Amino acid sequence: MDNSETNDIEILIDASYAEVAYFPSRQMVRIKWKGSVTNEQYRSAFEAALKHAQSGYPVKRFYTDTREQGVIGPENRKWFEQVMLPKAIESGLKRAGTISDASIFKRYYLNMLLKSVNKFNLPFKLCGSEEEVVDFLMSE
Repeated sequence: MDNSETNDIEILIDASYAEVAYFPSRQMVRIKWKGSVTNEQYRSAFEAALKHAQSGYPVKRFYTDTREQGVIGPENRKWFEQVMLPKAIESGLKRAGTISDASIFKRYYLNMLLKSVNKFNLPFKLCGSEEEVVDFLMSE
């Protein structure tokens, strides 16, 4: 994102495990992971974004930066697919993306995530950079 967009940011969470940011003019949320997380931390980041959307702040676009994320267990993947994703779509989510360095563990997690997203017909893309994912999300 260019410098003019970085001024248009509201930090929802800034913790040791993740930063959750909202970009009002783009109606977009980013979760940037900062290492391994507990189940509670993983869920709290997504729940903060959902709560923001349900509080009247439109969230049509969402992406997560997994380049520094640790391994995500199957229980969290199932929770994301069965609980969080349907609620996010119900709350107005239209497009989603992920930035990844594509390590073997992340590739497995992201392939499972892609399968679950496809069930909901949500436009989703795996990207290699922030510029690529933002371009995809804004290309409606």
